[in-house]
Amino acid sequence: MDVQYLKGVGPKMSELLKKIGISNIKDLIEYYPRTYEDRTKLCKISELIVGDNCLFIARVSSSMSVKRIKKNLAIYSCFVSDETGVCKLTWFNQSYIREKIHEGATYLFFGKPEWNNGGKNVDSAIVYNLDDIEKVQGVYPIYNLTAGVTQNYIFKLMNLVFSNKPSIVEFYDESFRKKYGLCEINYAMEKIHFPKSFRDVSLARNRIIFDELFLLQLALLSRKNSMIRTEKSTKFFNVDITEFTNLLPFELTNAQKRVIDEIAKDMYSSKIMNRLVQGDVGSGKTMIAAVAMYIAVKNGYQSTIMAPTTILANQHYDELNKYFSKLNINVEIITSSTTKKKKENIISRLKSHEIDILVGTHSLIEDNIEFENLGLVITDEQHRFGVNQRLKLTNKGKSVETLVMTATPIPRTMSIVLYGDLDLSIVDEMPAGRKPIKTYVVNDALEERVNTFLKKQINEGRQIYVVCPLVEDNETLDLKSVEMLYQKYKNEDFKEYNVEFLHGKMKNKEKDEIMQRFKNNEVNILISTTVIEVGISVSNATVMVIENADRFGLAALHQLRGRVGRGIHQSFCILKSNNKSVNSRQRLKIMEKSNNGFEIAQKDLEIRGPGDYFGIRQSGLPEFKLANLLTDIDILNKTQEAAKEVILNDPTLSKHPKLKYILEDKYKEQLFVKTT
Repeated sequence: MDVQYLKGVGPKMSELLKKIGISNIKDLIEYYPRTYEDRTKLCKISELIVGDNCLFIARVSSSMSVKRIKKNLAIYSCFVSDETGVCKLTWFNQSYIREKIHEGATYLFFGKPEWNNGGKNVDSAIVYNLDDIEKVQGVYPIYNLTAGVTQNYIFKLMNLVFSNKPSIVEFYDESFRKKYGLCEINYAMEKIHFPKSFRDVSLARNRIIFDELFLLQLALLSRKNSMIRTEKSTKFFNVDITEFTNLLPFELTNAQKRVIDEIAKDMYSSKIMNRLVQGDVGSGKTMIAAVAMYIAVKNGYQSTIMAPTTILANQHYDELNKYFSKLNINVEIITSSTTKKKKENIISRLKSHEIDILVGTHSLIEDNIEFENLGLVITDEQHRFGVNQRLKLTNKGKSVETLVMTATPIPRTMSIVLYGDLDLSIVDEMPAGRKPIKTYVVNDALEERVNTFLKKQINEGRQIYVVCPLVEDNETLDLKSVEMLYQKYKNEDFKEYNVEFLHGKMKNKEKDEIMQRFKNNEVNILISTTVIEVGISVSNATVMVIENADRFGLAALHQLRGRVGRGIHQSFCILKSNNKSVNSRQRLKIMEKSNNGFEIAQKDLEIRGPGDYFGIRQSGLPEFKLANLLTDIDILNKTQEAAKEVILNDPTLSKHPKLKYILEDKYKEQLFVKTT
């Protein structure tokens, strides 16, 4: 039922409610309080605690005085008392208060006391009649609001809905609830809005948080299980990979060898591979992917790798073609900048299996891209694609092996939620000879010293990245922009050097040309936005300068820092920030102390909270309404255990029809996409 048909709503209020995500009765029931006020204890005036909300009964012991400060500001005040003391109450521009309370009468008050002129004063106290004490005393829910919608209005709507005793389908049996300490769903939904005690709040929240995390875990495991149970039509025989690895001018790290073994084991097994390879920038994930492609090609299958940017797609193409061309393995690339004629030629050759490996961007998921015999799909920087995009590419073949790569270090809790349908491999070792990047936090007072250091690096033959948070100047934000800094560097500070700039608003062709010139060492300093976060590998670039570094998350700073340190020379990261807040300085100091991406990612999650961390929204998965991946780790672990048990005993959920219905209704196409 649309919320506008509820008594007291109508079209106008309905539009306001939609701003906070309430369109129907279900949305309203699931619009949970953000916090609660404790109105359980009745205080005496002498017991009122300054700074804490308090509920107290008092008699109005003086007449109401009115003080007009300005034309549009009137202050109403009076004194109230009980047998333990006196308190002053003040209201601003609330003329109705003169009719609401009367000298000599006793009322119930709620508010936050402060010290004022040696006595206690409560501003804007809420006034209730003594008859309302049973309704008021207790635990009071506080909701997020928007202009035009008040707490009382939401509370009235909740009262209206729950007075009709809505019946919510319980999808757990009693033994399951008992095992995991869960209250019944209808009890939880009522008590989350109308708790009598904080125990009620705790029980209700525990049930709802468990549901959110459990249903997601169950959905991911169901998808993973369905792929395991799907009969694998691709058949891979063992391949000797030394023909390929012998071409490499370096020795694979032990971590690379371990992950390659895990991938090969999946490919040779009877189950479809669905694996995530996670490792820092520069840890050698592309070579791991190349070995997987080599195995697929030698088995007669085609492979494809999808990257989020044209720059990264071109880098993959150059790297793969360098080796595969020596083995008569045909590699091609399709991006938005591919000409129509060339694209048509590639599509034709792809269908006739004249192309073994196709590299590309989002262009790969277009309907006209058809493979003759696709056996392996690799997605790079998976968090930049939705779940459906990955599946759309996979569905271009039959029981296709899937490999997902990310250089973004993801804390374990986020990994469980984002990639619960994937097996995990971690590349936790950097290639030999890589030196840790030295990181320094500086402010503008050291700008001249930093510039001298940059010139010294350039004079030694090195190159510099400079990253800004903005493309162009913004009067409302005191931040350095790419365009402003480019003019300053080019015309003032570094006019004797070649300076270029790059940002996402430029055409792909223009960006590619500039990046290629930078790679060819024709550009000394490249000023850019975070478009280079996932960019080309330039081993000669040794310094990453990040302006207004406090504006970036730690994970993003770590990603950017990973653009340097790719060669034999010592590399540096300079984080510039004038932010003097303790929190900001602590965050940036973490970057100085650590080069470990997973450690930094965990700190980032702790500091910024899950809401700001990339992922759930970008991944195509729904946001949680109550669950918090930082504070609810214990419940997350329980839901993992519970979901595994359910899937183990009932793989198709045929014994749990209500649970299956709730699951499919909640996730619809997001996770239950047909896989051939």
